[in-house]
This record gives sequence, structure tokens and C-alpha cells, in this order.
Amino acid sequence: MTKAERFRALHTGPILRLANCWDAASAAVIASAGAPAVATTSAGVAWSLGLPDGDALDRETAVAAIARVVRAVDVPVSADIESGYGATPNDVADTLRAVAAAGAVGVNIEDSVAEAPGSLRTPAEQAERLAAAREGAGPDLFINARTDLYLAAIGDPETRLDATIARAAAYAEAGADGIFVPGLTDPEAIATLATAIRLPLNVMAGPGAPAPSELERLGVARVSLGPGIAAVAYAAAQRATAALLEGDSYDAVEGGLDYGTMQGLLTR
Repeated sequence: MTKAERFRALHTGPILRLANCWDAASAAVIASAGAPAVATTSAGVAWSLGLPDGDALDRETAVAAIARVVRAVDVPVSADIESGYGATPNDVADTLRAVAAAGAVGVNIEDSVAEAPGSLRTPAEQAERLAAAREGAGPDLFINARTDLYLAAIGDPETRLDATIARAAAYAEAGADGIFVPGLTDPEAIATLATAIRLPLNVMAGPGAPAPSELERLGVARVSLGPGIAAVAYAAAQRATAALLEGDSYDAVEGGLDYGTMQGLLTR
């Protein structure tokens, strides 16, 4: 079974629990913990390269980061490619060709417009970009179509769920393999959405969200942590630095992975 086939199959069994990496080392650590697949977080990748989230990366830089992650692990890799790194559908197709060549077997593509924060492309515009992504990716790569209606709190809350279902239908028709709705945590709405769409549903979760077992009961196929792990790692660095500067011990760096372990994970 190819990595692409393995990754696709992970959406048909027990809920897929995806921990998100931001570089090759974090990918190797996540894989070593037993993860069946690894996903990148665009926010974490951007931060690690000294940039803010929100399409600040260019295609070449983003694809190079994806390639490093792929080389670091033996499990399938899904890449967060923001809105596709290009203004036109043809640009998106070129991005998908490059991502597939780098070895990723899945992507997230969002419908947000980075140049106009808080706005989304129309369903028709995004469907055209997804169709181009499908053409560039080929038939095997898993395209997870993300809509940010909930994450960006766009539109009337009373009609937001119906708008999400309509976008999901358009994205499925355009060739998406899954639907990703970050920001959605209400159990009733999640269950309604999981029933209404014909593709695997992915939600982003963290403290305060339903547990993975509950999400599975509600019909969710995939749960991911987004930039959560990266944020925790950076918080640990901040705490350790504050302890060094203001304290009189090294307790803040106890419990880390040892040098030999890290060397072993990255010696391939």
C-alpha cells in the first residue's frame, strides 16, 4: 500500500488524530510517538521561518519546508498550504504539482483571502481553485478543503451552518476529498455537519473542545491540533528563558528529549 493509500484509509476507520508539526525535527518527534501520519501547521511553519501566518510564505519556501518534513519521517505527510500560494487557479495547480513532487500525500487548502482579513472567496471562486488543485495533484493526493466561516466568525451565526454545508457541497463537487471546518466546536452543529456532508469531516480542537472520542461519536473523521503543539513548544522556550534570567536553577529545562534521542530521530 502506498503512503497516499495509507493516508486515505486513515479517514475510514477510527477517528484520525493528527498532531501538527512545524519543521523536520518536530515531525520526527511526532512520528516517534506513534502517529500514523503527520500534518504540518502553516502558522507553525511560518513562525519557525520568522514570518507571520497568513500566506506570508512563498511557494518555493513552503514546498522546501514540506520536503524536509517528508524526508524526516516514514509516515504519510499532509501539508497545510494555506490558500494555495498563488493568485490564480493555474498557480494553485502549480503549487499542488510541487507539493506532490515533494512527497506529501495530502493538503489543506483554505478559502480565506489573506489580503483582506476576515473575508472568504466566493464558493464558486474557491471551487475553481479546488478543481485546479485536483488537476495539479493528480487522483491520489488527499485534498482537505478548509472553510473559515467559523474560525473567522463570518456572516450571520444563525445561517453559518447552512452556509458551511453549501460550501462543503460545492467543494466536494470540485474534487475535494475532505472538508475541514476549524473553529467549530459545538457538538450539535458538528453532528449536523457530519451528517449533511458526504466527505470526511475534519475539525481543529484543543482545550475546551469535545474529546476525540466524543468527536468520533458525532461523526468526525479527523481531528487536528493546528498550531497548538508549536505554541506549547514556544511557551516552554519562553518559560525556560525567564527561569534562566530571573531564577537560580535550571529546572525549566528538565524533562526534555535528550541529545542522543534527537540525534537518532534525525539520522536517516
